[in-house]
Amino acid sequence: MPRKSNAKTTEKKLSKKEKLQEFINNRQTQTVVGLFICLLGIYLFTSFLSFFFTWKADQSTLSQLGDKTVIAKNILGKIGANISHFFIYRGFGISAIVIPILLFFTGIYILVKKPIKKIVKSWNWALLGLLWNATSFGFLADKNPLVAGVVGVELNKFLIPYLASFGLIIILLFGYVTYLVIRFKITPEKIKSWLPEKKVFEDLQSDLQSTTPKTAVKETAKTIEENTPIEEENTIDDKGELVEEKIISLDEFEETDKPLTSFEMAVKNVTPTIKNHSTIKKETSKEDTIKESEKSGELTVEQIKKEETSTQNLSDKLVKDFGEFDPTLDLGNFKFPTLNLLREYDESISVDSAELEANKNRIVDTLNNYKIGIAQIKATVGPTITLYEIVPEAGIRISKIKNLEDDIALSLSALGIRIIAPIPGKGTIGIEVPNQNANIVSMNSVIASNRFQQSKMELPIAMGKTISNETFVFDLAKAPHLLMAGATGQGKSVGLNAILTSLLYKKHPAEIKFVLVDPKKVELTLFNKIERHYLAKLPDTDEAIITDTTKVVHTLNSLCIEMDNRYDLLKDAMVRNIKEYNEKFKARKLNPNDGHKFLPYIVLVIDEFADLIMTAGKEVETPIARLAQLARAIGIHLIVATQRPSVNVITGIIKANFPLRIAFRVTSKIDSRTILDAPGADQLIGRGDLLISSGNDLIRVQCAFVDTPEVEKITDFIGSQRAYPEAYQLPEYIGEDGSGTELDNNIADRDKLFKEAAETIVIAQQGSASLLQRKLKLGYNRAGRLIDQMEAAGIVGPFEGSKARQVLITDLTSLEQLLDNEKNK
Repeated sequence: MPRKSNAKTTEKKLSKKEKLQEFINNRQTQTVVGLFICLLGIYLFTSFLSFFFTWKADQSTLSQLGDKTVIAKNILGKIGANISHFFIYRGFGISAIVIPILLFFTGIYILVKKPIKKIVKSWNWALLGLLWNATSFGFLADKNPLVAGVVGVELNKFLIPYLASFGLIIILLFGYVTYLVIRFKITPEKIKSWLPEKKVFEDLQSDLQSTTPKTAVKETAKTIEENTPIEEENTIDDKGELVEEKIISLDEFEETDKPLTSFEMAVKNVTPTIKNHSTIKKETSKEDTIKESEKSGELTVEQIKKEETSTQNLSDKLVKDFGEFDPTLDLGNFKFPTLNLLREYDESISVDSAELEANKNRIVDTLNNYKIGIAQIKATVGPTITLYEIVPEAGIRISKIKNLEDDIALSLSALGIRIIAPIPGKGTIGIEVPNQNANIVSMNSVIASNRFQQSKMELPIAMGKTISNETFVFDLAKAPHLLMAGATGQGKSVGLNAILTSLLYKKHPAEIKFVLVDPKKVELTLFNKIERHYLAKLPDTDEAIITDTTKVVHTLNSLCIEMDNRYDLLKDAMVRNIKEYNEKFKARKLNPNDGHKFLPYIVLVIDEFADLIMTAGKEVETPIARLAQLARAIGIHLIVATQRPSVNVITGIIKANFPLRIAFRVTSKIDSRTILDAPGADQLIGRGDLLISSGNDLIRVQCAFVDTPEVEKITDFIGSQRAYPEAYQLPEYIGEDGSGTELDNNIADRDKLFKEAAETIVIAQQGSASLLQRKLKLGYNRAGRLIDQMEAAGIVGPFEGSKARQVLITDLTSLEQLLDNEKNK
């Protein structure tokens, strides 16, 4: 009996705490409190201002607060006069005006749900400033008693006997300087940067002139023949033959550049790279070698050691003068979404000791029934799952415990019991049991976590929380591709939204672009609002979110073209991956005139892959497999989701190139093995419960919940800001069947067999490239081009997937008439 009463009292206490917490977190409560504090700040500010003008007249009314016949001059009456007298005259003097200002902004912060840490920090600085300013104004208290107040005068009088007036002034000045240094991060280097400097372009011009071929030639020639003008020199090519090489003299060089201003000189010479600099050194060293060899009477090629230079190359000078290239400057005022756009949930995990004890006893009793002894057992409580770790007695076979999975589930009367035997890295066996009261893991909590905010990953994704209640964050750039699967309604689309939300909170629009494929046409439509910020699409297409199968095939092949183009850029830059390339471009070591540019990451998201495989088959599978195999190094990453993880959808080629896989609840062990190569996904409890496989380990995570209204708020916030003129343009792709994003109806460029092919199509009334191959004995590429030209001419209809094209001309007479009309135009 006493135990029950104690349990009831603890429940009451917990419920009171929960109610109090709920009352504090209630948005209506926060609105009322914030509004009250704002009005209180306005009230005090008005009374303080009035007090500065009426304080002398109101001195007699301060002691007559209850007398209604006495009227105060203060705008806010006797109460305003008394409060102002307390804070200003008896308090901190004119510095007290800071108090109502801070109260007003505190109310605003509460109304807009700003972090409480900022409010506390501001009040700390304000209270310290009140004491410091009051003490400083104490030197002027003899002229006006309101300047310092009683607090300032007393502090000033107390410190002067110990420090003297001059010492106190020094300490007060030190305090003000310290505040400026800490608050505004002022350093000697920052102060130095404020001082006027020499013109940047004049310095750049002088430095550039010092690195010209003229100077290099003169320095290397000094050892041979001083003050000798260099007009023509003999040099030796790779084959050992003498060739004449003309060197521009000093006068010619100065005459060539004479009309240019200093600004034009700087702009013109921004582009040279290391290659040009090294070429100059190579030429001078060759000339030096030839001259030395001529003196000795024989021509030989010698290896000359490269001289160490004080500056590495011109790019270092450009970085020093102008700073590194910043790709975000095009949208320099872009603001990342704020945390208050995401809803907060009560995520405090309440440990029910009675439930834990009952589950522990049932597990022990069930194992004892089968003569399995347990040496030790402990529990780890997570948001939705509790992990019981048991250490069996010596001599117990693990497989024996593994086979009792259904018996333990029966004894616990719970859904989704999962046994991990053994737990990797531990000498224990894990039994995962769902909690009776599951907690929602909010997107707000995982985005706000230190693990996500302070991560140095290239593409960090906060997926949710593990059983130990830690935020699970992984790097998509190292994944490098993600395969998701799960039955309908198990949280797959929410997981996609969580991934996209994580990237939107972390990456600038200049750093990442999304290619969204949504065959269901409703899951990803909210992201249309950020088309010109974050999305990429084919040229001459209206919608950035792709729903048509034909456009999906074109987009995937366009990404393959983008991949090949990027690899060419990496090859020219002599780097191995996109990270090294972008770092080199930011350091201004790559010339934009050579085609180099900053490369954003591209993330391809496919929401329902099974539907694409059913409608397009190999046309989709082949480019996806190619992207998965090669696109990692150049920053193109794939996220593929499907409801049906069967073998004919997720083939071996795709699985081999998707090392990171996420499985929500599936219906059978076969589906679990298809996606994870291991059982377990069929024992999940749904509602965002998932398993992540990154190799041999399986990690159970509760996916963060982000609702549709939250995604809508985020996209509205981003979409309302200034954007790029258009979405990121992918390369144009024209398929082998001739279908592309543009059609050319130029009669002069038509194939010689165009008329014969058109007659064949009209007679057969079947618009297909294979028909032309058989009838005219053509290759597939040429037959595809002919079909494309006929579509442009209006003879056949557009591409319709695996079906033959519709023939728009009914007979040969109509065809002749159409061709004659084209000639007469």
